[in-house]
Amino acid sequence: MAKEAVRARAPVRIDFAGGWTDVAEFCMDEPGFVVNAAITVYSYVTVLPGIADLGVSLCSRGELPEEGVRIYSSDFDRYVEAKSIRELEYDGNIDLVKAALKDAAVSGGLSIITQSQAPPGSGLGTSAAMGVCLLAAMFRYTGNHMLKYQLAEEASRIEREELGIRGGKQDQYSSALGSIQFLEFRGEAVRSSALDLPASIFLELERSLVLCYTGKSRLSGDVHASVLQRFVDGNPDTVAAIRGLKRTAYEMKDALLQGDIVRFGGLLSENWALQKALHPSITTEEIEHLFTVAQAEGATGGKACGAGGGGCLLFACRPETEHRVRRALEENGARILEFGFDRLGVETWTTPIGY
Repeated sequence: MAKEAVRARAPVRIDFAGGWTDVAEFCMDEPGFVVNAAITVYSYVTVLPGIADLGVSLCSRGELPEEGVRIYSSDFDRYVEAKSIRELEYDGNIDLVKAALKDAAVSGGLSIITQSQAPPGSGLGTSAAMGVCLLAAMFRYTGNHMLKYQLAEEASRIEREELGIRGGKQDQYSSALGSIQFLEFRGEAVRSSALDLPASIFLELERSLVLCYTGKSRLSGDVHASVLQRFVDGNPDTVAAIRGLKRTAYEMKDALLQGDIVRFGGLLSENWALQKALHPSITTEEIEHLFTVAQAEGATGGKACGAGGGGCLLFACRPETEHRVRRALEENGARILEFGFDRLGVETWTTPIGY
């Protein structure tokens, strides 16, 4: 194999409407709908042939055999090594990387570096983006090929079946495909349609949306378990909220196709009200305070990203008030995340080592 590094990147996503309805339990009897957008905040993976010096002091653990593996997560400053991929065990430490290695059936020695630009627990689908990115890099490294939807499906399967992580498939599909997607879920089946929007709508959304990080990560698995139990028990408020989320996503798709940015902002808020109806833990006093601050400065709509309870918040603003909303959020402890829309989804490439 040539002495080249394989690199990959995959975008995270912001969910505009319909989140939760992509979870298989919620869309088994009725279809779920989601509108989301891949953004220019990325997860990265580098795969190096052989046992490489990863440039961190943690790597000084002695010699490894040729079939050994080194893994370094630069986000969390975590390091794992093993004499072979077969010896990697799931123990809560970089398990997603281990699962991707096993899934791609990589042989021979290699070293891996991972990095995510999104803050931890952001609600932006960072884990899914990393899963898609890892698989794309692994299959490029082994000379195999997978279609983007196949990467999304396999990344979802690994999280749910191998690692026991609850969730739907919207995150993986957004990271794999990119752009603004309207996604339909029927049980395990997914149908994706990139919204054919004029450039002016993409540009107007980028100009008028404000994404901020609350500074507190959320534990989506705990929230998912609580909401799912309520749904299984037939809680009428939860069932009604799930159906409302589906309706909101369908109307969101129509609003975007019609270029109705005002309606778009209102639907963000409708979706947020329905999210909060699912479970009390989806919002907090701190989150509600930031919503009050943003609305007072001219935000026309907003919602929490992902499962809520922390992480990132998304606000729609009139372009002439966007700067005021940003400043007010920062003054109240939130961190603004700059972004644009990613049109390509997951990408891989090779580069010479040591250039």
